[in-house]
Amino acid sequence: MEKNFLTYNMEVNGLRQEVKFSAAAVEEIFMPFLHELTDLKMTMDRKVIACLVAPPGAGKSTLAKFLEQLSRERSNEVDPIRALGMDGYHFTATYMNVATIERDGEKILMRDVKGAPETFDVDLLVEKIRAARSEGTDWNIYDRKIHDVLPDYWSVEDDIILLEGNYLLLKEAGWTNVRVLSDYSVFIEAEPQLLRERLINRKVAGGKSREEAEKFFDFSDAKNIERVLKNSARADEVWKLLPDGDFEKQLEMRNA
Repeated sequence: MEKNFLTYNMEVNGLRQEVKFSAAAVEEIFMPFLHELTDLKMTMDRKVIACLVAPPGAGKSTLAKFLEQLSRERSNEVDPIRALGMDGYHFTATYMNVATIERDGEKILMRDVKGAPETFDVDLLVEKIRAARSEGTDWNIYDRKIHDVLPDYWSVEDDIILLEGNYLLLKEAGWTNVRVLSDYSVFIEAEPQLLRERLINRKVAGGKSREEAEKFFDFSDAKNIERVLKNSARADEVWKLLPDGDFEKQLEMRNA
């Protein structure tokens, strides 16, 4: 059956772009999710933190911003949400240029595996989530123009926050402290080969050669994808990324 795709114009990471989702995904997946968050807010009578978790290349940043926009367009049905990313909690470029981690028995600079869990200040992220969950806080962002962190860029006082990131459900030291602060979570499943092509194409579009993009994927991205897919805890919902960029809801939950 041919899908009925809807086109939306929106801003993601400072750039205007056109995104497409099927009408079925909007009405049968996204809107019920927003209704769930609205109901949670009413039931808990406090700020709600939801997590949108996906391996690299699954389009979670765009999806989170779309859900924010959708919640405002349909404000007669659901409460508005605020989409925030965890990328602002990378360590600074200055720090990663000199700090090292150990991988496969060798010490390597953090900057060479930027995006791996070890390159995030997870303790600061936990501190900020706790503050956002109670009285509100200022939120860091990652500026893709300067490839570095801008601290305390947004003021966050919203009642429903959708936090997106790769490692928010990771069953590893530090990251489990993020998971316990989440009131509801969605995990995006995707085939590794699909993610590989999406990530390589993204880097080529950003100016790297195909060879450079493939080399970085094999050295860094592939390991991060495997880590997220194999070592994330069970989410409340699972959505699957399809080759056409659309989503479908999985009826069976992932193993914890």
